[in-house]
Amino acid sequence: MAKDLKFVMLLDCYGELLTSHQLNVMELYYCEDLSLSEIGNPMGITRQAVRALIKRTEQILLNYEESLGFAERLSKMKECFSRIGKLADTLEDSETRNAIKAEINSALTLL
Repeated sequence: MAKDLKFVMLLDCYGELLTSHQLNVMELYYCEDLSLSEIGNPMGITRQAVRALIKRTEQILLNYEESLGFAERLSKMKECFSRIGKLADTLEDSETRNAIKAEINSALTLL
């Protein structure tokens, strides 16, 4: 399980804006759930250096989100699509219900 879902989402939104080294370390820490030592040893860096890199990169991601707000908007859009899907479930017309569900799924793949 990820240590902090917020940073996993921020990585998903802004990961391509990071250096490959920053992205690699963050993915190992947040997505693969490796310890600081497990990340640092193969790279030949100390766990303190890994922690410092993670903290700096977390701040970079938070700054991106503060400036752009993409992750928050993405989360709100997913919630909106979920509500639309639940409303579609209440429709008696199965053709319309299925068409709405299909459009929601198409839209979600674009996010």
